[in-house]
Amino acid sequence: MMSSSLDKLKALSSRLEEKLEKKEGSFKTVVKEVRVSEKVPVAIPVKIDSEGKINVGFEQVRKENKKRVEILYEKLKIFEKSPDFSNVFIYKAMNLSGIGLKEEDFGEVREGKYIQIIAITYEPDKNGKKKAKNISLGYFGKAESLDSELKNEIIEFVLRWRYEKAFQNVEHYKDLIAKVDKPTQTLF
Repeated sequence: MMSSSLDKLKALSSRLEEKLEKKEGSFKTVVKEVRVSEKVPVAIPVKIDSEGKINVGFEQVRKENKKRVEILYEKLKIFEKSPDFSNVFIYKAMNLSGIGLKEEDFGEVREGKYIQIIAITYEPDKNGKKKAKNISLGYFGKAESLDSELKNEIIEFVLRWRYEKAFQNVEHYKDLIAKVDKPTQTLF
């Protein structure tokens, strides 16, 4: 008697899941925890279609990334040079002096150099011509004395800032493309 009730409950549960899947489309959303670094787990909604293929919810990834940028903004005291967090993305680019970010020297500190987060903006000179201007957003002392955890957070801030900036650039180009009259045959 008990097993037949349990079987009926399982069957009912299965039918409900099927109806929910049809209602939500052909995707089932699962939250998966991914570690971006050893200390930072990030929950990413993952959509699994009926064939078992995984699609990541990029809006959630972007939201989590921006949240982490803001945490690092506070922790690294970037607010001392750029008081409003929302304005930190007005810079055209961001770089790091004293630590390599290229594939071949990634994370290597340059002996004798000073560690700084550098924001790059373009401002008109006296003739109205745009000129690059570097602004130090954070100074962290000599490379030799830099704590490895602090070094990782500095690198993470710059990379995550660039990641958010890439999202913003994609939005910009989507908006521009939307303004163009599309032919009936288009790639997207």
